[in-house]
Amino acid sequence: MKKFLFALGALALTASAASAQYGLYGTGSNPSGHYVQGYTRSNGTYVQPHMQSNSNRTQLDNWSTRGNLNPYTGRIGTRTPRW
Repeated sequence: MKKFLFALGALALTASAASAQYGLYGTGSNPSGHYVQGYTRSNGTYVQPHMQSNSNRTQLDNWSTRGNLNPYTGRIGTRTPRW
């Protein structure tokens, strides 16, 4: 139980430190997502299967946008929205 609470505290600390480091563009992560099958790009690079946030009219809620959290990987977004 102590290890779980420690890990939970470390995750919260990491999330707040990353938000301070990268800025707060995100408006909250998009709760909807879909599965993308693996595929090979035209240059021969293989892209592994993954989850992707559903598209909408903004980039502010994409999982990869700065200030948002990917619920499947636990990673905090680092990309600046283009619009």
